[in-house]
Amino acid sequence: MSTSWGPFEAIRGLRPDGVIPQVTPIRRLLPDVPTEQDPYAAAQAALAPLAPAVRPGARIAVTAGSRGIHDLVVVVRAAVDWLRDAGAEPFVVPAMGSHGGATAEGQREMLAGLGVTPESVGCPIEATMETVVVGTLDDGTPIHHDALAAKADGVLLVNRVKPHTDFHGPVESGLAKILAIGLGNHAGAAALHAGGIPSLGGAIEAAARMVIAQGKVLGGLAILENTLERTAAVELVVAEGIGGAAETALLQRAGALMGRLPFDELDVLVVDEMGKDKSGTGMDTNVLGRCWVHGIPEFESPSIAAVSVHSLSEASHGNASGLGLADVIPARLLEQIDLRTSYVNALTSGAGGARRSRLPMVLEDDAAAVVAAVTMSGRRDWSSVRLARIRDTLSPNELMVTPALLTEVAERFDLEIAGTARNLTDPSGCLTGWQELG
Repeated sequence: MSTSWGPFEAIRGLRPDGVIPQVTPIRRLLPDVPTEQDPYAAAQAALAPLAPAVRPGARIAVTAGSRGIHDLVVVVRAAVDWLRDAGAEPFVVPAMGSHGGATAEGQREMLAGLGVTPESVGCPIEATMETVVVGTLDDGTPIHHDALAAKADGVLLVNRVKPHTDFHGPVESGLAKILAIGLGNHAGAAALHAGGIPSLGGAIEAAARMVIAQGKVLGGLAILENTLERTAAVELVVAEGIGGAAETALLQRAGALMGRLPFDELDVLVVDEMGKDKSGTGMDTNVLGRCWVHGIPEFESPSIAAVSVHSLSEASHGNASGLGLADVIPARLLEQIDLRTSYVNALTSGAGGARRSRLPMVLEDDAAAVVAAVTMSGRRDWSSVRLARIRDTLSPNELMVTPALLTEVAERFDLEIAGTARNLTDPSGCLTGWQELG
């Protein structure tokens, strides 16, 4: 018996006509990718300058956010072990704004989904949605700070530094953001986003400086990841450098390391999976070339006519915020969505949630969704459709592409064919697997 789709029952059996060309696996060749071979040791070495600031018996809150950082558990564990060896009593606090349905238990569950548990990091995990207001910005915006972190003797931030999905500026996604928004919990994240995305970068910097002025932030471990989603470096930023020149320098390094699609123009991009563990917007806007936020200029490239996305990661716990960046989805993705959790996140994001929380066109299965995307891409001759498939926006260096893109692949020194041509979908209408990738 098929699951009822409620009002979406009307699309059952609706299948646009068209034959998708076969796709061929390709990969980008990435020589000399900087990689940190021992992130644990790197994190501990980076923390050495903080030793004089750690008092014996001090309770230190270590942050852990909701993103899919490759070595998050390793780096948090390294920080916990280093603090304990220094005589402190560390504990982990979720720092993820409104994620996890804006509940303490939901955020614990999100951390567990990322592998962050008391056992894996070697210390208690304490969570709350309660905050204290540490001040207000010039426009009257209250600055909230996690009550557990505020009560602690010190705070050590851990986060990945990378380009933001909503805005660009001297400080984007990183230490200042996890301090101002992540540790602001639901109330703080909503307050800062309410002023609109164009002003968000400046608000994050000002809010972070206000929290740092309380005197409890020891510093932050900044994780830089390479284009293969592996740790490239772990760097300490002292409190004075958070939201300032030191973090800006790391952001510039991170931008140069970031993976991007190898094509500037596509008719269709097929994304197997989206999720909060992939990006704050489910799919990284820097990869999609779509921002879709009022007041923020759109990307010049890549230019993608239609995007289909086909599943929501388990680690998202139903949070499909950012789904509106896609144009078409299969009906099974509907069954993975927790609307309340998704809408809480979208409302907290303010202008960042308005367009991105919309529901794309829904069709019966993967095959129908992709055919619909091609149909609406504006490409009359399907034999020349420029279609690429990726696992998620964290993995833009391994793709499956249609013949129209293979000519370009043959002319590129940084791309190679990695397998044989195959159908994009199987007879049941599902996307074929990646296991045959050579």
